[in-house]
Amino acid sequence: MATADLREELECSICLNLFADPLTLSCGHHFCQGCIGSLLDTQEASGLYTCPECRLDYQERPVLQRNRKLANIVGLLCSTAPEMDRAETYCTYCIYSSVPAVKTCLHCEASLCDKHLRVHSKSEDHVLVEPTTLVENRRCSVHKQITGYYCCEDGACICASCYVIGEHRGHSVELLTEASEKKKVKLRSVLEKLEPKKDQTLERIQMLREHRSQMQQQASHTAKRVRDVFQYMRDQLEVREKQVLSEILRLDQHLSLTLSGLIEQLETQKAELSRKIQQIKELCNMVDPLTILQHLNSDETDFFGPKGINNSQGNRDEKILPVEFFEEEKILENLMAGLDDTVTGAKTWWLYGQENQGMQLDIQTAANYVALSEDMKSASWAGINQRRPQTPVRFQNPQVLSTNRFLSERNYLDVEVSESGGWSVGVAYASIAREGEQSWIGNNSSSWCLYRYNNMYSVRHNSQGTKLPHSPSCGRLRISLDHKGKCLSFYELSEPIRHLHTFRASFNEPLHVAVRVGWMGNAWVRIISNKAIQ
Repeated sequence: MATADLREELECSICLNLFADPLTLSCGHHFCQGCIGSLLDTQEASGLYTCPECRLDYQERPVLQRNRKLANIVGLLCSTAPEMDRAETYCTYCIYSSVPAVKTCLHCEASLCDKHLRVHSKSEDHVLVEPTTLVENRRCSVHKQITGYYCCEDGACICASCYVIGEHRGHSVELLTEASEKKKVKLRSVLEKLEPKKDQTLERIQMLREHRSQMQQQASHTAKRVRDVFQYMRDQLEVREKQVLSEILRLDQHLSLTLSGLIEQLETQKAELSRKIQQIKELCNMVDPLTILQHLNSDETDFFGPKGINNSQGNRDEKILPVEFFEEEKILENLMAGLDDTVTGAKTWWLYGQENQGMQLDIQTAANYVALSEDMKSASWAGINQRRPQTPVRFQNPQVLSTNRFLSERNYLDVEVSESGGWSVGVAYASIAREGEQSWIGNNSSSWCLYRYNNMYSVRHNSQGTKLPHSPSCGRLRISLDHKGKCLSFYELSEPIRHLHTFRASFNEPLHVAVRVGWMGNAWVRIISNKAIQ
């Protein structure tokens, strides 16, 4: 009993077997090295680590400590368990020494060593079994005799008296050995049916585990996208807040300067008026008429002229704007428009990722019949050999790659295309071949493209092409790449935006924009920014 309890304490709660290379979490729980390692690898996708025993959460992948003492205890238990589990049975006839028995005779109720077995009776009544001391369990409860027969009708093990004079008299009986062999045949038949079911169950378990892993990865991927979108919205709202507050501050400063100028002018006028009032009061208090008249004659212009008290302020007050000039409704309207732009941007971020800005075409890879614009954004059929120097990275067919590559996990690029002629646009590894038909975009395992020919869309990868049911309706396209989601999508920027096709693949190398232009119809392709579409 103590051994069973000890064994239970030394079992891993994940695999339910004895610990193998036990490791300990900081919460004090122990697990097999392989079990806890696999579990943490699975949890890594979500970024949330939890102890499977106590459900304690860890912010980062927990550090595992090797528990040597526990490993030694498990090793000691494994080395002693076989001896503890097997109760040694000794030969009944070897009375002077303890000789291990090799068989037990149910008829004689004796255990026999190898030597005594050789001289023991070979009669069918003497049924031999593996060494055991529990002979009492093999006695008939009625006649107290060894059960050596099996009643086929009642399905019970019986003794000889049971079927001769007992309640099983007249029943069909067999020797235990014969009955057990027949049972074994049936069991083997059942086993043959169970083995395939077990294999199917294992396959099902493996499939469900893979599905669970995919679901966890998808959940982690979606959670990251949600976090990215909210971070994008927070950033945009912060920028918008600063813009609106900056505009309010600018207007406030402008009005404050205007009003400060008016106040300063009025303060000067107030001082001048105070001076004149004081002079007039002094004149009014004088008694001598001559003095009063002389002062009035000399200061008449000062008192009654253009700068005097009759000087009106004209339309100065018209410069004073009402407090309602701030027009909160208009500010709110502009603010809501900004919020709408933020929501639209968040939707674009969610669907397509981050815009890949600054993308340019690489003249070093451009074929000699591909003309590039000065800003390295446009590629078109040249018609005349550009006679560029031959390099190992230059295409022999009318194609060109971008200098930049797609960097973030989820990003997109918008292009404008000619509505006539044949062109291809997509992505490719830098290792794509540079000459021969295998170098054409979509004709190899290193590139994926959407191409237009005869006013029809098709997609191509690894020389496998598929015609799309959509006819071109717009001259603008979007290429959306999701590295982690393993998909490359093409959209037509019509109203509304129309999904054309999605490739699903694991991208093992950095991807560049790839463009091919045909000579028919003077085809061209231009990289544009999202701002140019708004």
